[in-house]
Amino acid sequence: MFVLSGFADEISPELDEQLDVLQSLDIQYLELRGVWGKGVLALSDEETRTIRDALKARGMGVSAIGSPIGKIRIDDPFPPHLDDFRRALDLAEFFGTQYIRMFSFFVPEGQAEEYRSQVMDRLAALLEEAKGRPVTLLHENESRIYGDVPSRCRDILETMDSPQLRMTFDPSNFVMQNVHPFTDAYPLVKDYIVYMHIKDGDMATKRVVPAGEGDGQVREVLAALHERGFEGFASLEPHLAHAGEFAGFSGPDRFGKAAEALRAVLREIGA
Repeated sequence: MFVLSGFADEISPELDEQLDVLQSLDIQYLELRGVWGKGVLALSDEETRTIRDALKARGMGVSAIGSPIGKIRIDDPFPPHLDDFRRALDLAEFFGTQYIRMFSFFVPEGQAEEYRSQVMDRLAALLEEAKGRPVTLLHENESRIYGDVPSRCRDILETMDSPQLRMTFDPSNFVMQNVHPFTDAYPLVKDYIVYMHIKDGDMATKRVVPAGEGDGQVREVLAALHERGFEGFASLEPHLAHAGEFAGFSGPDRFGKAAEALRAVLREIGA
């Protein structure tokens, strides 16, 4: 069963509008990446209490902390980033979510193998910090990081060999790497997928499009997961108005269209 969630900062920077639109779409969870123009890790304790109180009042929840952990260059200083990760760990517990979205560091183009050991060392340090905490780190395939293609995603997951590291599968991000998500990526990582990011992409133009309208093989991926008895979140990340390095934007109307496109795909596959 797929439980819908979404990056509500793609709707609006304002918390009330984020939650109003999600509820109007019958979506009861959000993947918390940003509010009031601030990234989730930059929110003050008072601001996080305000968010948690608003969610509780509406009977809503957080599906994952949409953190930017691992979205720095591999040669950037690591200790400050580890401090950010500790904040992410605390926020996951504060909001009652098991999941923290993260990445595997930007590496120089064409030099992924040269930086492999550094990537693995940093990921191991993150997992060591997470030991004993009730969290699962979700590696997202993302352009220009070490784990941007299926073989290196699998390399990370097998090398770390940790129940606290799994994958959030993003079809559009694979399309941007000229990878066919179901044909070429899903077979390599299917056993590690516990969470989905829902956006599709056109391989020729490199544009992000609603689910089912591009080359992301979203139907095939979701159908295969459904057949395997998948129980988890499908989180809308439409990027239909703007796609940036650290966040995207869609606006209320386009976000609604993205939600309907996903539901249409789910109806097609009987999920």
